[in-house]
Amino acid sequence: MAKNLLIVESPAKAKTIEKILGSDFEVKSCYGHIRDLEKDDMGIDVNNQYQPRYIVPDDKERVVKELRQLAKKADEVWLASDEDREGESISWHLSEVLGLDPKTTKRIVFHEITAPAIKKAVAQPRLINMNLVNAQQARRVLDRLVGFELSPVLWRKIGMQRSLSAGRVQSVAVRLIVEREREINHFIPESSYKIEALFAAKDIHNRAVSFKAEGPSKLNTQEAAASFLNSCKNAAYKVLDVTVKPAKRSPAAPFTTSTLQQEASRKLGYGVSKTMLLAQKLYESGKITYMRTDSINLSDTAMADIRKEIDSSYGNNYYQPRKYKNKNESAQEAHEAIRPTYMNNRTVADEDTRKLYELIWRRTIASQMSDAEFEKTVAKIDISTNKETLTATGEVMKFDGFLKVYLEGKDEEDEEDNEGMLPPLSAGQVLDFREMMATEKFTRAAPRYTEASLVKKLEELGIGRPSTYAPTISTIIKRNYVEKRDKEGTKRQVNILRLNAQQEVSKEILTENTGAEKAKLFPTDLGMVVTDFLKQHFSKVMDFGFTARIEEEFDEIAEGKTRWSSMIDQFYKPFHENIEHTLENAERAKGERELGIDEASGKKVIARMGRYGPMVQIGHVEDEEKPRFAKLKADQSIETITMEEAMELFALPRVLGTYEDQELSVNVGRFGPYIKLGDQFISIPKGEDLHTIELDRAIELLQEKQQADAPVAFYNELPVTKGKGRFGPFIKWNDMFINIPRAYNFDTLSQQDINELIEKKMEKEANRFIKQWPAEKINIENGRWGPFIRFNKKMLKMGRKADGGKYTAEELTDIDIELVKKMIEEQVPNAFAKKTKAPAKKAATKKAAPKKAAAKKK
Repeated sequence: MAKNLLIVESPAKAKTIEKILGSDFEVKSCYGHIRDLEKDDMGIDVNNQYQPRYIVPDDKERVVKELRQLAKKADEVWLASDEDREGESISWHLSEVLGLDPKTTKRIVFHEITAPAIKKAVAQPRLINMNLVNAQQARRVLDRLVGFELSPVLWRKIGMQRSLSAGRVQSVAVRLIVEREREINHFIPESSYKIEALFAAKDIHNRAVSFKAEGPSKLNTQEAAASFLNSCKNAAYKVLDVTVKPAKRSPAAPFTTSTLQQEASRKLGYGVSKTMLLAQKLYESGKITYMRTDSINLSDTAMADIRKEIDSSYGNNYYQPRKYKNKNESAQEAHEAIRPTYMNNRTVADEDTRKLYELIWRRTIASQMSDAEFEKTVAKIDISTNKETLTATGEVMKFDGFLKVYLEGKDEEDEEDNEGMLPPLSAGQVLDFREMMATEKFTRAAPRYTEASLVKKLEELGIGRPSTYAPTISTIIKRNYVEKRDKEGTKRQVNILRLNAQQEVSKEILTENTGAEKAKLFPTDLGMVVTDFLKQHFSKVMDFGFTARIEEEFDEIAEGKTRWSSMIDQFYKPFHENIEHTLENAERAKGERELGIDEASGKKVIARMGRYGPMVQIGHVEDEEKPRFAKLKADQSIETITMEEAMELFALPRVLGTYEDQELSVNVGRFGPYIKLGDQFISIPKGEDLHTIELDRAIELLQEKQQADAPVAFYNELPVTKGKGRFGPFIKWNDMFINIPRAYNFDTLSQQDINELIEKKMEKEANRFIKQWPAEKINIENGRWGPFIRFNKKMLKMGRKADGGKYTAEELTDIDIELVKKMIEEQVPNAFAKKTKAPAKKAATKKAAPKKAAAKKK
């Protein structure tokens, strides 16, 4: 038995460190957080300085049990969770759960998993830093308070499913995306004309080469552009003067979490979550330094390694040492930027992480390389027939410097430099004119956010920290406030006026594709409605400056300047009052928008949020005749749908004809567009337009589905079908879906294979249920971590006995349904309450009556 037990967060890291430390150390993983706030009653005692109530979740009980046993046997326990606040908090939770004394337990941190770094950390242990723990605790408590109190307000005032949630950072992130979308929707493009002339001159080899020169500032109308071209007819073009200036370009700083996410998105097309997953893998295998950092600092050891690599690979003239300084004052300078642990390793063997590693390597090495040097040439060209001048600009690289290794990517909003080389030009030189063009250009709205540009914006505003960006984006997409998708462009006509070498002006009309976007963040209608509601009633929570100030207060707690409970108290009291006021007084939010009047019925047509998403409706609920509803298409929005588009939606269901003596129609339902034939419903794939689809095409789709659903075998005289779903290939028998393991060849399944698969599944299902009440939709089932209750589709905890002990499987076979219902209600309040619809209209009339009476008295 090893004398020392060292606990880290992940099993991959544990293996690497155990090899470094040898037999004196046993290295075990706690698999991340081992305690969390109780779910019941918020898990926070708001009347006792916001003391959190922590529990060990069921899925961590086994891990904790094993660590307790190992800790008792070890002479000494070392805590080596990650070096950030989250990691410090995990070490504190471990010390609490394992019964360790935080005043004596050794805590070690390291920025990289290398032998020197690990051994140095073990030689210089410290104690748990309670200021860092309190900063993380404050964040967790504050976020729980906001989410726990704000989410029920959304359920009451917006309705929809209980999947609605609000969060201190996530709601502000959605606001940014919503405001950008509205900015784009309200943007009106303006056209102007850009003048470009094409000339020829001799190069150093006496060959004629072409180059471009730009005209005066943009001309706003086609008439002005035509007038300018006409004024240049039969003109002579002469170089007025040529200026040559030296220019330099410097490399970017090494990567922080945010800049790595941005650059991996631009250069590799990775989402934020994928980047962090791969970076974590690289860190845990000892290839890079810690991947959650806002520091751009490099250690002296790293600087020495980088110099050695540059000198040996590129030469001493490519080396230029640089110390980068953070703009963000709260960045921890003791930490390092993200860099390779060994600079002489240019790549890694692992295929998944290779591209990201090489990107980190190039950025790190480039940060300590010489400036790229250029010679910038600007030539002014005189037009003999008018007073305007043209400008030709060129750039010649004199020394590539860091560009030999790396060039930083740019976002769409950044202007690209497209300067080419110019032939040798001199003052007084007459130029050979080829043609001049006036091209119509349109102003563009700001682009929608990518995951990376959203991270950049949040960082600029001081909202969130390195560890929060990826989960924030995952949450807002998961909650259906935001969608990540592509957008097809639209066609637009562009005018081009051309003055040719024969001095004739002609006009062309070209078609360009505009507005196409890839992997952008679009707000959903739900995201817009929730954002508007929160901005109206919780302006402080949605304020960018206020959210950033809270981050600063967390930093102050981490530095020991502020008590965390006092900081929470200042926020919570006015926030809670606001919650109560909003629940009492705010109206329900529907995001309604009136589109017009339906000619056939004379009723209003409204676009709004419904129970199952955005929709349009004709008429109101209180009308004698029931209102008509239609679901919006995936690419439509409450805010932009037109009256004409809305009325098209009511053209469904659309009867296409008959097939097999049954009516065949198309429609849109809760789960998307479908074909209906008798009692059959067949989903229609994306890309099909329900308003133009013909009978032949619908029959083709129907037959494809029937062929796919045809039995491939029979078992106990019941048909077996097969297909491919979200979780891979499967067979279906007797309403039972059975996944196909890799050991079987899905394409050539034999009857024997099918029999085996079904029998194994039936055996597994027989052991799955302990007790069932089908009429109540309640089951007690065996799970991975023990018995649990399944109520409808919810998986709920199995309650404990009166003495606090756990139920055995045998005891559960005789458990009373009423006791189980009580356990369900403890976790799902009002689970069995009968739903009644309140007569809202009458109630409103009664409230209004006294006011009318009072008015009559007056």
